[in-house]
Amino acid sequence: MTKQFAIAALTIGAIVLGTNNAKAQNTTATTTVNITLNDVISIDAGSTAIGNTVDFNYVTAADYNSDQTINKANSLKVTSTKNFNVKVKAGGANFMNGVNLIPVNVLTIKAATAAGTMGGTKSAVVLSATDQTLVANAPLGSALTLNLDYTIPAAKSSSSDILGKPAGTYTQTVTYTATAL
Repeated sequence: MTKQFAIAALTIGAIVLGTNNAKAQNTTATTTVNITLNDVISIDAGSTAIGNTVDFNYVTAADYNSDQTINKANSLKVTSTKNFNVKVKAGGANFMNGVNLIPVNVLTIKAATAAGTMGGTKSAVVLSATDQTLVANAPLGSALTLNLDYTIPAAKSSSSDILGKPAGTYTQTVTYTATAL
């Protein structure tokens, strides 16, 4: 019996001591998540103004005596984390064909009637070699599109700005700049 009593005492002692050494399990865990933001403004790939051309062709008398408008869908696609302006300017004072010149102010650029998803105040710009605001205070957003109309009015194409110039292709670059406010 003493043997049984000793075994029982040792068993109870082991249970009591073992219980004191048991550790509680974790029931919660905490992790820190960081989101680091940087200001971004970008004229995105998919903008037709990147590496594209706008071609005006004057072939008949009717071409010289009427407005010509070329619409370019998705001319600009802008992503910006802040409100922004879009400015436009020509790379020089004239469209050039060798030594022959046509002033850049024959061309007007404006938002198309179906302007796209870009908000802000839109203005028609008579092209010049200095920056002019095409869109003012456009709200921030992702992949905002702007469809543009390029127009040479009949008043310019039927004037000495274009009439009397030697036949050929006259070229100039047009640069768009998006700037965060």
